[in-house]
Amino acid sequence: MNFSRRHFLQSSIIVGAGFPASLRCADSTYDICVFNKPLQHMSYGKQAEFVAASGFVGIEGTVRKKGHVEPEKVESDLPAQVKALKEHGVGMTLMTTDINNADDEIHRRVLRTASEQGITRFRMGSIKYEGERSIPEQLKEIRETFHKLIDFCKPLGIQPLYQNHSGAGRFGAGLWDLKWVLSDIDPKEAGVAFDIRHATVEGGQSWPTEFQLMRPHFGFVYCKDFVWQNGSNRPENVPLGTGRVDYPRFFSLLKKSGYEGPISLHMEYKDHRKPELLNESIDAIKTDMESIRKLIKNS
Repeated sequence: MNFSRRHFLQSSIIVGAGFPASLRCADSTYDICVFNKPLQHMSYGKQAEFVAASGFVGIEGTVRKKGHVEPEKVESDLPAQVKALKEHGVGMTLMTTDINNADDEIHRRVLRTASEQGITRFRMGSIKYEGERSIPEQLKEIRETFHKLIDFCKPLGIQPLYQNHSGAGRFGAGLWDLKWVLSDIDPKEAGVAFDIRHATVEGGQSWPTEFQLMRPHFGFVYCKDFVWQNGSNRPENVPLGTGRVDYPRFFSLLKKSGYEGPISLHMEYKDHRKPELLNESIDAIKTDMESIRKLIKNS
C-alpha cells in the first residue's frame, strides 16, 4: 500500500473516530506517540488500528511484567506486536521495560529481541535508593550499572533512557542525581525520558532550572498533568492541560531549545487495570491528543 492510499484510509477512520478535520490535517512540530498501558486490553491489531487512526506515529509499548508483552514471551509476542504496528503504518517508538541492568538473562533476551525488531530506544526500569545507605556510594554503584548496561546495548544499537519519577527514595526524582550519573555519558548512548509532570511535582516553580540542567540529555519527552489531591501533598492525575503543569511555558522552552525528538502522551487518570474502562480510556486519549496539539501549536 503506498503512502497516499494509507494516509487516506487512516484519515477516513479518524473521521469515524470523531476527530475534527483541523486536528487530522494539522502539522505538529513533534512526532507524538501514545503510552499503551491504558490500551493493553486491546489485541495488537486493534491497538495498532486505533493508534494509526488517531494520528500517533506509534506506541510507547510495555514489555515488562504485566505489560502488553510479558518478558518471558518476548521472542514470540514482541515480533507479533511490531508486525501489527507496521501493517498499520506505525511503530514502537519506545519500549518501556523493567530493565535497569544487563546482568539478568531475561533483560538480555528482551534487548536482543527488541534490537532484532528494529527498536532503537527503551525506557529503563525505575531505581530506588536503599534505606539508610550512603547516597554518594549508591550513586557510584548506579553509575557503574549504567556503564555496564550501555556496554551491552551499544553493539545492539539500542539506547537506554531513564525517566525522572517523583517520590521519596527514587533515584532521579530531583534530577540532580541523574545529571551526576549521566555527566560522563554521551547522550547518544544513554539519556533521559524527561517527564514534565513529575518534574513539576518535585520542582514546583524551579522546574525550568531542572529543564535547563537536563536538556542536553533529552531522548524523549513525556506529557501528562496533575493537581494536588484535596489540598494535600498527594498528586492526582488529570486531563492534560487542566492541571498544574505550565504547558504553554514548557512547550515554548522546548521549541526554543531546539528539541526535535518524540513526545509520548501518557493518559493515566483512568484505571488501566479495569477492562470495563477501556472505552473511557480511548475517549480520554483522544481528548488529550487534541489538547497536546493545540498547546504545541499555540506555544
